[in-house]
Amino acid sequence: MAAPRVFYAMIRRIALALCLMTTQATAAPEAYRLDTARSTVGFTYDAAIGNNRGTMPITSADMRIDLGNLGASRVDVTLDATGTRAGFVFATEAMKGPDLLDAARHPTITFRSTAITGTLQEARITGLLTVRGVTHPVTLTAGLYRQPGTDPKDLSHLTILLTGTLNRHSFGASGYANLVGPEIGLRIVAQVER
Repeated sequence: MAAPRVFYAMIRRIALALCLMTTQATAAPEAYRLDTARSTVGFTYDAAIGNNRGTMPITSADMRIDLGNLGASRVDVTLDATGTRAGFVFATEAMKGPDLLDAARHPTITFRSTAITGTLQEARITGLLTVRGVTHPVTLTAGLYRQPGTDPKDLSHLTILLTGTLNRHSFGASGYANLVGPEIGLRIVAQVER
């Protein structure tokens, strides 16, 4: 009599395992909406007159986040190069001009993730960045955090902090080389909700 019980117990375990595998296989990343009014894309650059900061508006973002499996997540973001602000009027006009972003001919900057690894607090997002029509891979460091004032179990409202650097010359934005350094620092704070 013991043999049939063991057999049925084993069948139940296999069935349960198959149900769990099916549930995991059909789980999909969830869509998160970017709150553009509360999100910022900031950048820094070294100039002859000291460090400077700027901002750039976000046109659109498509974010699919799987909090249980970051590797299944993806991010597509479009920035408005024509809305760039670079600290003061001369720098802003130079930044949007043909020697740097060439915003008249290339009004958008896009980023499309190709791989996301790590943990919620310390992830690496690798993707393809297109500036001035030139595309190169870049890697950003990211952290996902629950927004202040929300319930600890509420993961529907998140803050994502992205940081990284890029070399502007790689994208052909090489103007004013005697006044501005090659490295651009990025600090993006994205407020998202599902």
